Amino acid sequence: MSKSYYLYILANKRHGTLYVGVTNDLVRRIHEHKNGLIDGFTKRYGVKMLVWYGETPDIEAAVQREKTMKRWPRAWKINVIEEMNPEWRDLYDDLIA
Repeated sequence: MSKSYYLYILANKRHGTLYVGVTNDLVRRIHEHKNGLIDGFTKRYGVKMLVWYGETPDIEAAVQREKTMKRWPRAWKINVIEEMNPEWRDLYDDLIA
């Protein structure tokens, strides 16, 4: 059985504070962020809106990409978000629908 891993970007508003993360359960992880169940950066800065995500079956690739994206210039992160989600909608609603 193949497992999926997700790289994701959260924001607190359009062009606001950004957070890059990785998980094996995107719905659960975003739910935790949205409900302040995880202490740290996202809770402190109210970063709860899922604005981009990608999927891979390779955990090592997901973790490496997360580390790489965290070092990207902000403009690159904004570009990748706007390619997938130009309106900066909260994509979490699509996941649970």
